[in-house]
Amino acid sequence: MRQAVSMVARLGFRLQQLPSVLSRQLSCAQDVLRRTPLYDLHLAHGGKMVEFAGWSLPVQYRDSHVDSHLHTRQHCSLFDVSHMLQTKILGSDRVKLMESIVVGDIAELEPNQGTLSLFTNEAGGILDDLIVTNTSEGYLYVVSNAGCCDKDLALMQNKVREFQNKGSDVGLEVMDNALLALQGPTAAQVLQAGVADDLRKLPFMSSAVMEVFGVSGCRVTRCGYTGEDGVEISVPAAGAVHLATALLENPEVKLAGLAARDSLRLEAGLCLYGKDIDERTTPVEGSLGWTLGKRRRAAMDFPGAKVIVPQLKSKVQRRRVGLMCEGAPMRAHSPILSTEGAVIGTVTSGCPSPCLKKNVAMGYVPYEYSQPGTLLLVEVRRKQQMAMVSKMPFVPRNYYTLK
Repeated sequence: MRQAVSMVARLGFRLQQLPSVLSRQLSCAQDVLRRTPLYDLHLAHGGKMVEFAGWSLPVQYRDSHVDSHLHTRQHCSLFDVSHMLQTKILGSDRVKLMESIVVGDIAELEPNQGTLSLFTNEAGGILDDLIVTNTSEGYLYVVSNAGCCDKDLALMQNKVREFQNKGSDVGLEVMDNALLALQGPTAAQVLQAGVADDLRKLPFMSSAVMEVFGVSGCRVTRCGYTGEDGVEISVPAAGAVHLATALLENPEVKLAGLAARDSLRLEAGLCLYGKDIDERTTPVEGSLGWTLGKRRRAAMDFPGAKVIVPQLKSKVQRRRVGLMCEGAPMRAHSPILSTEGAVIGTVTSGCPSPCLKKNVAMGYVPYEYSQPGTLLLVEVRRKQQMAMVSKMPFVPRNYYTLK
């Protein structure tokens, strides 16, 4: 395990930057390392397992992290993301309940359509980012970050009790499904061989329940966190190994671990909760103002609206930006300086980009320094080097939309 950790550090990744994980029980804190249903499969394929927030998860496999990253961009990779928290919000008042704790317009979602949204607090800070899908089966399917399991569950459970005490029809169910992400330009082609549904009719952020390679009751959602086309498959735990094995029989598919997942999402300009956004960050500061539904902005009826909505029309004090530089890779916590040498911000995530052969990062700077093309300095290993504010994503996203 120490070898795996040191190897990732040499590549410019720190394990604490990778997505946190959860327990699939109501209490997420465990003294014993938890295992996903694919644990033995990971070992059989040379997975380098690391202790990660209470779970034993693969950081990479026999292939190098860079090879896994590039394979995902060129073919497709299978990620075990079963650590993510999956819940169902039930009852006829489920939309009202969800809209009382997120910023998005959940009522406008079509059947089986999903959206990225945010839990926020009354100060406007982001409690977590999540995906909410309005299923045709009569419930909201919610996937949220593993590291926020305890507070997310507490938030939703408390709100359920509050609504129930007022006579509302709501309920919550924690799912114990595994979650597999098949990501890359050939993902749909690979998956199509195992499903009867026409995946050409399943655009980005939509989902359907279907049988997948003989495993019934799978929810397939056209989404992912790599910037590539792909799907996340919520599969009954008992069928997870069968499904993963069937997918891996196709030579297009290789397993990929936490290290590749982190560099892929960073190239795609996607935030990591706890690093790039947190309770001290508003959606506008985090360049996530687009998650605010128009109706919700007008009604100002979500937590923190009195702080967040005015920021949409003003110049906030700081903004999340992309950065690119040559030389040594930028690291989380690296100071960002003006060209005059004054510290003006901090890097939140950074790594060498396997696709661009340049160093990429995210960080926060004052609004007046946030325009693409702005030259700045970043302090790396006590040395200052030039960096430029860059548009994100660093690598174009390839989500599938209906033509």
